[in-house]
Amino acid sequence: MAMTTPTSVRVDSWIWAVRLLRTRSTAAAECRAGHVSVNGEKAKPAQAIRIGDEVRLRGSEVERIVVVNRLLTKRVSAVVAAECLIDNTPPPPTREEAPAVITRDRGAGRPTKRERRDILRLRGH
Repeated sequence: MAMTTPTSVRVDSWIWAVRLLRTRSTAAAECRAGHVSVNGEKAKPAQAIRIGDEVRLRGSEVERIVVVNRLLTKRVSAVVAAECLIDNTPPPPTREEAPAVITRDRGAGRPTKRERRDILRLRGH
């Protein structure tokens, strides 16, 4: 009995199989939430994908852009998974391009616990 390769696979199953997300249920939830698009259109969990389709997965910080290179239905090792997709995700911004973290001057804002104790002591409490 010869194994046949599928012509299409569910998008949530493929995202899980190539290790973009940890569980298939998480992949399905991301699809339902509108965070997954296939070829520029929002994808439902059961949407079929084929070789050459572009899958975009919007995460918390970075949007992953991958092109389907090989169809999988079962989860595989990270080495094999890397061969099944072409990662077109842009590199993260350099430290100079990233927005600076806003810090406030020491002493500005609410007093610390030590400062509150000093204030109470001055007031005679």
